[in-house]
Amino acid sequence: MASNVRERSVAAVVERVLADATGDSFVTPCSAATVETLIEVLDGLDRPAAVTLLAEEDALSAAFESFLVAGTAAGLIAADTLSVRAGTAPDEGLLLATEERVVSVVESEERVRGLTTDDGAFVASVRERYADASAAAEPFSIQTPPLSRLHGTLRADLGPNVAEEFERVLASQSTLRDGAVDEVVIALLITAREEGLLYDISKWGEDVGFASKATFSRVKSRLEDRGLVGTEKVPIDVGRPRLRLHVDDERLGAAPPEELVTVGRELLAESA
Repeated sequence: MASNVRERSVAAVVERVLADATGDSFVTPCSAATVETLIEVLDGLDRPAAVTLLAEEDALSAAFESFLVAGTAAGLIAADTLSVRAGTAPDEGLLLATEERVVSVVESEERVRGLTTDDGAFVASVRERYADASAAAEPFSIQTPPLSRLHGTLRADLGPNVAEEFERVLASQSTLRDGAVDEVVIALLITAREEGLLYDISKWGEDVGFASKATFSRVKSRLEDRGLVGTEKVPIDVGRPRLRLHVDDERLGAAPPEELVTVGRELLAESA
């Protein structure tokens, strides 16, 4: 008889269940928060089994508004670890159905329990229901590129300094839902710290599907108007001069990558 799982968080229960899974699993989160929890857990496992995630479209949209969550999920999809389906799941709360067991996650004030059964007939019946529901649901499209692809192409196109700093800044953030300092602002601030060209970072961003050149230009103008970055014209052989970025506030230049987002928020708040 399977033992129930007892932990202090939903993430810990999900991690224990999926770490022991040997085949394809179905997971039906009931909120955006549990979608984010699943992505974080899968990303942290060394060799995760494949998971089909079935959730309402609204919950998926809310979870993947976070650039970091979306980019991590995109990487899991590219690695054939994750399939995301938007549709209606049986109304049973957070449930995990591996090939070995079915676990229903229940939260109390101090503990989280995974109520578990490994009854073969019951597990097979639940998995069949969720396989049918997943097949009837629509694939959910994530527009954000995988984070690994962003890091690799950034290194190739703009060099190791920009790529390593970008990776360190993102690693210091649990989410990027702050509209003041988003992923495009971060990319521009790092480019300015390295005195790179607006053309180079915006071309990279558009080519890789990170953001359009128009978005980069609009955000650059906002940062310039608020006194965070400045530009200087760099002549080229043919065509209009290109703009080299530089930081206009020494606090941005002095901040370690792990504090860049915090310093950027403070400076934008000061100049509001």
